[in-house]
Amino acid sequence: MSIDPVYRVTSTATGGGRDGHVQSESGRINLDLRPPVEMGGSGDGANPEELFSAGYAACFMGALRLVAKNAKVAVPEAAAVTVTIGIGKDPADGGFGLVADIVAALPGLDQATADELVQAAHGFCPYSKATKGNIAHHVSATV
Repeated sequence: MSIDPVYRVTSTATGGGRDGHVQSESGRINLDLRPPVEMGGSGDGANPEELFSAGYAACFMGALRLVAKNAKVAVPEAAAVTVTIGIGKDPADGGFGLVADIVAALPGLDQATADELVQAAHGFCPYSKATKGNIAHHVSATV
């Protein structure tokens, strides 16, 4: 697959990785990172999974709106996408792996339409495509 990027962004991590600092070239992201308490850290800073879940949620919402527009379905005003990223031991190699739970709230739509839109968005979203086959996804819709 050949992608011709229309936008690129650069960020730099310094320090101890998960226990360090990250800053985007634009300066809009400028955060101290700390491992969460559940992973033995202080929890006194953001962590990579938080950043990934935020980006994934925003990207998925954009994909959902586009597939809904193409299907001529109005996205409810109160629509929301929540992405939960989990990290844990990968038994295959002893390292770590990720899981993603994606829930799209589409109040006012019927369940079948909501399910169809969410599955279409999952097939279209660049984050979903990038992680397909690499992390376990659970995708669902609530109405």
